[in-house]
Amino acid sequence: MSGVKRNVLNVKQKLEILQKLDNGESASSDAEDVLNEGNTISHSAALQSVETLLDYMGQRGFDYGDITAVRQICVDIRQEMNKEQKQRRITDFLKQ
Repeated sequence: MSGVKRNVLNVKQKLEILQKLDNGESASSDAEDVLNEGNTISHSAALQSVETLLDYMGQRGFDYGDITAVRQICVDIRQEMNKEQKQRRITDFLKQ
């Protein structure tokens, strides 16, 4: 099967999706992000990376202005995720 690229959820991603399902949340968009990504990073992966950066910055005592700028990136990513999810719902509704 050389030359065939498979996108597979890693253990951490699977656990996160299962936790969301246990909490009654939808996790389908998270799985779709991972499975449909080509050479791009998913919104959820980007958000997770930025949140990890925020934790690091907090531990290292970074300037408040820098932390605020990174928090704004989280807000922007979440807004984009919500926008795409809304578009996906509209598309799914129209397909019915």
